[in-house]
Formats: sequence, structure tokens, C-alpha cells
Amino acid sequence: MDQFGKTAGVVARIRGMVHDGTLRSGDALPSTRALAAELGVARGTVVAAYEQLDGEGYIRTRHGAAARVAASVGGPVPVGAAAGVRVVPGVSAASAAAGAGASAASGASAASAASATDTPAVSADAPRAAVIDCRPGIPAVTAISDRDWRAAWRAAADLPLRNALSDPLGLPALREQVAAQLGLSRGFAPDPRRVVVAAGTSEALSLVTEALRVSLGRAPRIAVEDPGYRTGHRAVVSAGGEVVGVPLDEDGIDLDVLRAGGRFDAVMVTPTHQYPLGSVMPVARRRALLDWADATGTLVIEDDYDSEFRHRGQPVPALAALDPGVLHVGGFSKSFDPRLRCAYVVLPAGRPDVALAVTAARVARGAVVAEPVQAAVAHLLRTGAFRRHLGRVRRDYTHRRALIVARLTSAAGSVPGLEARALTGGLHTVVSWSGPLRGAAVVGRLASRGVLVADLADYEVTAGSAGEGVVLGYGAVSLPALERALDALVEVLGAGCGSVTG
Repeated sequence: MDQFGKTAGVVARIRGMVHDGTLRSGDALPSTRALAAELGVARGTVVAAYEQLDGEGYIRTRHGAAARVAASVGGPVPVGAAAGVRVVPGVSAASAAAGAGASAASGASAASAASATDTPAVSADAPRAAVIDCRPGIPAVTAISDRDWRAAWRAAADLPLRNALSDPLGLPALREQVAAQLGLSRGFAPDPRRVVVAAGTSEALSLVTEALRVSLGRAPRIAVEDPGYRTGHRAVVSAGGEVVGVPLDEDGIDLDVLRAGGRFDAVMVTPTHQYPLGSVMPVARRRALLDWADATGTLVIEDDYDSEFRHRGQPVPALAALDPGVLHVGGFSKSFDPRLRCAYVVLPAGRPDVALAVTAARVARGAVVAEPVQAAVAHLLRTGAFRRHLGRVRRDYTHRRALIVARLTSAAGSVPGLEARALTGGLHTVVSWSGPLRGAAVVGRLASRGVLVADLADYEVTAGSAGEGVVLGYGAVSLPALERALDALVEVLGAGCGSVTG
């Protein structure tokens, strides 16, 4: 067994012990040296396993101290919260109340982040001071360790200068680290030569669409989730593709509608955490989708959106782990910093025609991410800084999510049909209600109070497919600011649900 396989085995063993309750919150783990001797593996294998578990939020490691279990995650998943508000899926009111009082690192967002993510622009009517920005798609950038951040850029600056153009496919060191990270966290370890660097998820989708258009000699017809990732939809259209919206059910994209929709060249899905509604595509639906794609020759494009932030249940392997014909797209905008504009495409080993077409398109476009940026990201991955950062922000996000559940639970009596969705993972929640109040009206009224959220209708391909609601991001706001935003949301909903609003 290779190093990755041994590390994965140690990780799986400790994960299992945490989930079955053998290891509980605060329990000390053996030293890396002692555990390595007990298991008969190299100490480096256990060190790598501990780093991954720290990054996933299972344990906490401190220099000079024993690694300890960070949280008890065993036992059944709570079903909903207190009576009156439906949390789909969520946490119990008791755990929410406990988490709501915990401290979290303050988040801040750069203005440039809005253009780099699927985040609505600030309304002209929004106040220019004291704004609480709860638009989705902005992570806790300021939670990055200053020491790790500076070390990454020093490592990039230390690389020797050379008289050469950048490899259009990406810096080999970054491609290797991305492949290794996917092997550790997403259930498949591609050949690094199949990893292609892109300037964000949108550029990756644009690249794939261009490759299909050139190879087909016509506009590719691409099925997308409705509602879905609108920035990605625009990228497809701008690259010459045709977007066809397919409605969703509780398990993801509706396969009956997809099958009845005629010939598609590709289908684009977010199976790990559907954006924005938050559903997780179960294994049976995944296999049915892959079987249909294989039978029809349709390329499956997996946008691995928010896969790092799974708040409930076991991490879900990537769709690409089930089928070598899947084209996998991932990036660092939601997990790290959208200003880096760094993402990647994993070329499908089972579709050499697609792999060749995307490679040709990448070479034709040239390198799009500066080498120092790629080198810095590679350093963050190689040293474990990326996984440590994920571990820190997962805990912060858990506190914020618990606050959302607690506040909306307490408001159930004043807002008919109040519902919070998309809380199993990611950095946002979808809030909906009963009655005639329009989402656009809620967005406007909140903006007048200095709170920015998104209208759920903005994510629709077909008008009316999403229903009324707002999308509230919590990645980059502090707990006090989030509490004020939630208070404002409840007040607006409570005042407006009884009257018709246009």
C-alpha cells in the first residue's frame, strides 16, 4: 500500500472511532510516534493523518501538546429543531442554543470578492455605512493564519527567476498538490497530469464549454440545475454554449425531466451541496445519473461546490470517484480566498476526447493564473496550512449556523411557514416563508436597514422555479453582526407576511 493509502487508513480508523463514540470530545490521542509504532507504519504517515483530521475538524493539534478530539459527532442526526420552524436539514434547538453563545473569529470581506463569486452586486439603494454583508459566496478570508499566509508568499518569492513562459496547464507543483488533496479528501486521486489550472470556477466552466464547442463544431447543449449557479450559467453562455434549465427535487436534478429533455452534450451538477438549495445527491441518484450519461454519451460536469464544508454526517465522496468519465471542477474561492482566482479542472480519464479538447483549449488560451499565486497555493497545500485553516473555519461556521437555527426557531410563531434550508454544508442558508411576501421586497427592505442578502429568484433559469425566499451567507460575518442581520430579517418577515407585496 502506498503512502496515501496508509494515511487514508489511519484517517478512516480515527474518524470511525469518533463517529461511533469510542473517542469523545477532549480525549487525547496517542503521540504520532506511539501510534505509528502501534500500527506498524511510518511516523510521517500518522503525522499526515493527524494533519488531515485537524483540517477536517475531528481533532485539534497543538505544538508540544497531545492531539485531542475536537468534537463528538457520533449518534443519530437530530431531525429538525423546535416545533414551528422547519430546518432542512439542521440541528436541534438545544445544540443551536449552546452553539449560539460560542465565540467565533470575526469575518470581513473585500469589495472585490463580490465579482469573484456568485454574489449579487450591492444595490444602489443600499446604505454606504454600517453595512452587514450577508450575501452568499464570501468566506472568512481574515481567518487565514497570518504566519501561514506570509510563509506561502515567501516560498513563492524564493523561487528562482527563469526566462520562460508559464506552463498553460499549470505549475506542476500545484497540480501535484491538488491531486494529493483530492486523494485525501474527495475519494479519488487523479494523475497530476490530468489536473489543469484555471482562473476560478467560472473560467473553468467557460474553458470546458469552449472545448466542447470547438470539438463539436456547434453550440453545445448543456443541462443545468434550476435554480442553480448563475455565474456558471453566464460563463457557459459567454463561451458559446446553450443552457437548458432542469428542475430539482429533494435529491437533486430531476432525472425524469432530464431524460425527456432531448439530446444533451453535457449536464452540469453540484451533487455534494446543491447551489443554492443545499440538497445532497444520494448514491442511488448519482448512479442513475451516471448510467444515463453513459448510455447517452453525455458528459457529466461536477462542480464540487462547498465540498469542504460538510456540517452534518460523513463527508460525501466526489462524483468523479464513482466514474472516470466525470469531469471534475474544484477551486479555492469558497474554502480560502476568492481573490486568488485559482481553480482547477480534472480531465476525465474515461473520456479521452474531452480531455484532449480541454487541453487544446487551455493551451490556446494560455496560462491564466500567475505562477507566484500557484506557488503560494501549492505551499499552503503541501505544508498542511490549508487543512489547518479548514479545521479552524469549520468550527467558526458551525457556531454561526447554530445561531441561525436558534434565532429562526424562536421566530417561528411570528412568521408563518418559516423554513431554513441548505444547512448540512456550505456557507449560506436559504430562508423561505408562507404567504404573498416577495423575496425581492425582503431584499430591498433589508438593504434599507443596512443588511445585504440575495433574492432566491435571482438563481432561477425558468421564472418561478425557486419560489420565494432569500439566500443569506454567513461565512464572512461575525456572530454579533449575524445576530443583528437575523433580527432584521425576522422583523421584516414578521411585518410583511400578512400583506401582499410586489
